Amino acid sequence: MTIIQEIHAWSKGLPAWQQDAIARLYQNRSLSPADLDELYALAKAESGIPDPEGRSPKRLDDALIAQPNDPARLVQLAAIKQIVNVNALANGGSVPISLTGLTVIYGENGAGKSGYSRVFKHACRARDRREPILPNANLDPKTAGVAQAVFETVIDGVTTDLFWQYGTVAPEPLSDIAIFDTYCARAYIDNHGDFAYAPYGLDILEGMASVCTKLKTRASQEMVANAPTDAVYAALTRDKTQVAAALLGIPKSTVPEQIEALAALTKIDLDRLSLLTQTLAEADPRQKAQALRQKAARFNGLKDRLVAAIALIDDRTAGQLKQLIEASKTAKAAAELAAQEFKQTAGQLAGTGGEEWKALFDAARVFAQVSHPGHEFPKIPEDSVCPLCQNLLGPEGVAHLTRFDTFVKHAAEKAAKEARDAATVAYRMVQKAVIDVMFRDGLVEELTELDPELAAGCSSMQICLNNRQTSILKAAAGELKWEEVVPLGTDPCPGLAVVIQRILHQSKALDATADEKTRAQMTAEKLELDARARLGEIKAAVLEVIAKHETSRKLQLCIDGFDTRGISRKSTELSRTTASQELADALNEELKRLKVHQLKIVMKPESPGGKTQFKLVLQLPGGGTPAAILSEGEQRAIAIASFLAELKLGKGRGGIVLDDPVSSLDHRRRWEVAERLALEALNRQVIIFTHDIYFLCILEQKAEESGAQLTKNYIRRTADGFGVHSQDLPFDVVGTKDRLARLRQELVEVRKAQKSGDEDEQRRLTAACYGRLRLAWERCVEEVLLNGAVQRFGEGVSTQRLKSVIVTDEDYREVDSGMSKSSKFEHDAATHVGRIPIPEPDELEVDIERLATWRGALDKRSKEISKARG
Repeated sequence: MTIIQEIHAWSKGLPAWQQDAIARLYQNRSLSPADLDELYALAKAESGIPDPEGRSPKRLDDALIAQPNDPARLVQLAAIKQIVNVNALANGGSVPISLTGLTVIYGENGAGKSGYSRVFKHACRARDRREPILPNANLDPKTAGVAQAVFETVIDGVTTDLFWQYGTVAPEPLSDIAIFDTYCARAYIDNHGDFAYAPYGLDILEGMASVCTKLKTRASQEMVANAPTDAVYAALTRDKTQVAAALLGIPKSTVPEQIEALAALTKIDLDRLSLLTQTLAEADPRQKAQALRQKAARFNGLKDRLVAAIALIDDRTAGQLKQLIEASKTAKAAAELAAQEFKQTAGQLAGTGGEEWKALFDAARVFAQVSHPGHEFPKIPEDSVCPLCQNLLGPEGVAHLTRFDTFVKHAAEKAAKEARDAATVAYRMVQKAVIDVMFRDGLVEELTELDPELAAGCSSMQICLNNRQTSILKAAAGELKWEEVVPLGTDPCPGLAVVIQRILHQSKALDATADEKTRAQMTAEKLELDARARLGEIKAAVLEVIAKHETSRKLQLCIDGFDTRGISRKSTELSRTTASQELADALNEELKRLKVHQLKIVMKPESPGGKTQFKLVLQLPGGGTPAAILSEGEQRAIAIASFLAELKLGKGRGGIVLDDPVSSLDHRRRWEVAERLALEALNRQVIIFTHDIYFLCILEQKAEESGAQLTKNYIRRTADGFGVHSQDLPFDVVGTKDRLARLRQELVEVRKAQKSGDEDEQRRLTAACYGRLRLAWERCVEEVLLNGAVQRFGEGVSTQRLKSVIVTDEDYREVDSGMSKSSKFEHDAATHVGRIPIPEPDELEVDIERLATWRGALDKRSKEISKARG
């Protein structure tokens, strides 16, 4: 099991936020401030402090962990192809890769190497995958698809295409390919002042320890900043009350619900507090109690007067009067109907049966009691005198009196009279009702002092009673509609009853205070209620203190969870299994190969704060720290040595991919790296991305020296996009033979321009061809005439190559002539000279073949001279 696998298995028993941290460190190797913010929120959430954003922890997927290299399996890359949606790389692009030896993929800056490199890192599960693979910036992100590619591989001799898609688990065999680039190099160099080497994976534990330390500091600072204090409620804890007991119980036993309950006073509680305050403040409670009872009596009298006055003209009384008046009107109408029939009797005087007539007849009835005593009216003897006209009655007169009496005593007429009388009585009662409640002067002041609103209500009721009496009488007289009668206002009697009861209750309480025991009980009750009232005023602050205590408790749980001892123990455990002498020897061997043998690795397992490292000790006189002595190039060489040492101990057979391995290296160090990689290419597939043509030339030379196969690929930018593969390397890179072949191809284009009649294009192509012909002459001098004894960018002078070198006068004349003619077409002509005539294609062909002929002659001669010189 690899270190990464052991850490992954161990992490499954950690809190969820730590598993998230390990996943981030595995994928990014360093955490941003945003990462730390999120991890802090997750850690607090696990301790019970809610995350406002509701984030949830993520875990490292098992499938992302690269499996150990299988020594029995050989995975080789034959090509990367069918590239789609990778940066600005041309869709469908591909780059072939030699199964053995050294494959160099050369491209100038901006040609697309980085896009290929990122695909390799993500697909082969590189140590560092921080750089995302983005779609073409010129395309709409909504329409751009997911990056994908196909790796053509040969696994144990069997050709297999492995499909890869960004964001999904990469094919497992690709993890046999090891990746080194600039970011990976940084992972091997400690950032704390020393240059330290940590076997792949232990740096995750170092990162975890660093995360814990940073978050612990943050939690401690937050805990200090939010430290609770009892200053807001300290004064309430001095008395022996339930409130004091609850406050003293913070934070151990008191919960917010207790504070809420104690601080919640009802109106009854507040009234009781007010009563106790007033009662206990009296110097002579008995006298005060008597005065209160007298006041209550005055208010009770007012209440009784109000009740009586309201009853005289309330809705019931007004309704009865209205009904009686309406009944009188109805009865009167019925009586009038009966009178109408009586009036229509022939022979009667006008007005007979009317009101005046009825009055006259009723007077006669009374008079008959005097004039005809002993006789019941109208039964008077026929020979008597009529009490109305005082003439002899006779039989006809008696009949008339009897008929008149019958009419007057008819039921309708009687009912009308009774209804009229009842309505009159009700009207007189309202008219004579006494509605003055005598609410004035001192009584008004007394009630206003106790309850201004109630006093105003009593005054309003008096006005209302006066107005209502008047409006009822008007409605009864028909001057006002009954619906317009002034309504009764709010009855103040219930309020008066409450005030009276309160006064009597207070007087009773005052009487009770005469007893010392009762007074002590009342004092204690007042103290409790007063404490609860004061608690209500500061309730929010007290609840905040409780919340702070709870937050502090949870933050302490966080701080405890940030302890690094468990990480340190695991780091130490793993370091003991990896810090072998074999590893130290492998590192020292690689340092020697890279010519930094003055450095020696001494393995010193340490776990300060969970960080396991093996410090580099410089064996130099005078001592000094590596950070003060090592150059950037030496640091990079150490990183490459670490990478190759890990590779060796891993015993895997897969290839390696290096992206710009000599970045920041000086001239001398490039040769050492090139030599080391050329030697490594004898054992495994080596793939190098570079933009450094100088390094490419060095690799070519070192591959030739070591006998390693070298394959050169060229990627460039075309109209189809970036990263387009070409078999043709730049003219500067190829040798004289290949340059002559390129010149012959360019000659074909010159002839096409001449044939089409495009003189300007023919002139441009011809001048460019002569410029390259000049470069070919220079390369031929270096490569063939001098047999590579002295080379540009060369490591030194190869004196052994002089064995086949001889330079004649004819050689000098050939070179001088060829170079002179080629050079004159590269420069602008003087103004007075005008444009220099461009040679015809046939002449250009002769000049190219002249170099080819000379090269052939030189090659043949060099072999003969070498043979002759033995």
